[in-house]
Amino acid sequence: MSTTTTISVSSPADFHVHLRQGDLSELVTPHVRKGGFRLVYVMPNLTPPITTTDQALEYKSMLERIDPDTKFLMTLYLSPGLTPDEIRKAKNAGIVGVKSYPRGVTTNSDGGIESYDAYYPVFEAMQDVDMVLNLHGEVPSDASANIHVINAEPTFLPHLRKLHAHFPRLRIVLEHATTRAAVETVKSLGSTVACTITAHHLVLTVDDWAGQSWNYCKPVAKFPEDREALRGVIREGHPRFFLGSDSAPHPSIKKSTGSPDRACAAGIYTSPILLPLTAHLLESFGALDKLEDFVSKNGRAFYKEEISPTDDGTDIVQLRRRKAPVTERYLLKEEVVVPFWTGKDLEWEIIDC
Repeated sequence: MSTTTTISVSSPADFHVHLRQGDLSELVTPHVRKGGFRLVYVMPNLTPPITTTDQALEYKSMLERIDPDTKFLMTLYLSPGLTPDEIRKAKNAGIVGVKSYPRGVTTNSDGGIESYDAYYPVFEAMQDVDMVLNLHGEVPSDASANIHVINAEPTFLPHLRKLHAHFPRLRIVLEHATTRAAVETVKSLGSTVACTITAHHLVLTVDDWAGQSWNYCKPVAKFPEDREALRGVIREGHPRFFLGSDSAPHPSIKKSTGSPDRACAAGIYTSPILLPLTAHLLESFGALDKLEDFVSKNGRAFYKEEISPTDDGTDIVQLRRRKAPVTERYLLKEEVVVPFWTGKDLEWEIIDC
């Protein structure tokens, strides 16, 4: 363990977060800053999904009303109605990216894509105006082809290679990588391809979610060798790998229970503890010195979001070494959410945010 007792991090940024709708959004949106972050990249898989510029701007206004001190980078949901003209409109309105969900692989993805070929004109427009394509890197399970939650990500990787080959100037992010194969693929591709890694995938493996609903998410955590690949690329300091928490709150009743015809909800909620948790985990595998690169510099460089000026210290978050328990639950009206690692202790806490 390091002898360091305090850490200062400039401009932390979470490049993959779910902020939901209604009372649940009112509850969880302020937790972005509670967890040490003032810039987040917001996912569009609401009900119904965010498929137009106008919807994205309306959602952004709602989030800004809840927390005007956080910067929300908005995205569109890749769907058949998305056109090159809408891409240009979105770019002019400040929308940053487009998120692709294969059909049915995660929460609210029933309207996801089945083939990328039909979207090539959209991708061409995105490349021309410099928007980001965010890929949920799994293919749907298919028993006849022996595709399942364990190999869905490696099976997807040829699609990533093909898209990069066709659109070499298009910035592409492979989201929430969980496998050594994904890490090696992204490293092998050009400077316009990057990858997010969640905090929870740095600690979980398949044994942690088998039979434990609170650790269940999509993509599922894989094997110890895969986890080590995620840790290794952070220790290496590779500039195209950075934090995207995939913090995904669900009402506690949907996380804790399933039924014979309905699985428990897939998603792990880390927003309120995100920076202390990430520091705790990076320290555990010898990468605490890479914390600022991983949670700020690398992602901001890829997304062209400059580090905020810090002359007055307003965007420097300070951590101190002090054991602190994770809050058991958060409540607002009828909504109850339980964060990751509830009941456990973190070695770091925020002292100035």
